[in-house]
Amino acid sequence: MTQIDKVFKALADPSRRALIDRLHARNGQTLSELCKGLEMARQSVTQHLGLLEDANLITVQWKGREKLHYFNPVPIHEIYRRWIQKFEQPRLDALHDLKTKLEREKKQP
Repeated sequence: MTQIDKVFKALADPSRRALIDRLHARNGQTLSELCKGLEMARQSVTQHLGLLEDANLITVQWKGREKLHYFNPVPIHEIYRRWIQKFEQPRLDALHDLKTKLEREKKQP
């Protein structure tokens, strides 16, 4: 499985997306902190974090005996640049052209 396939697989699961959202909101959380308020067993959270780490969507850092989890946005940015950005540009160009045309028409008496 390629790295990008791992990213898409990791993002396909709503529980993993929820964990990413939690880390995005507050980076550097421990497993215990991430488990709070989730209706999921600690072991399940650990497995999801493992898949996210394998996809490079999170990184970990040991601080003493605590394992801190951090969100890594780079793989998502790479998806944006490869598959989203190129489809956005024509639409943005069309909106710009429409805006310019409407502004010109508004100035004409």
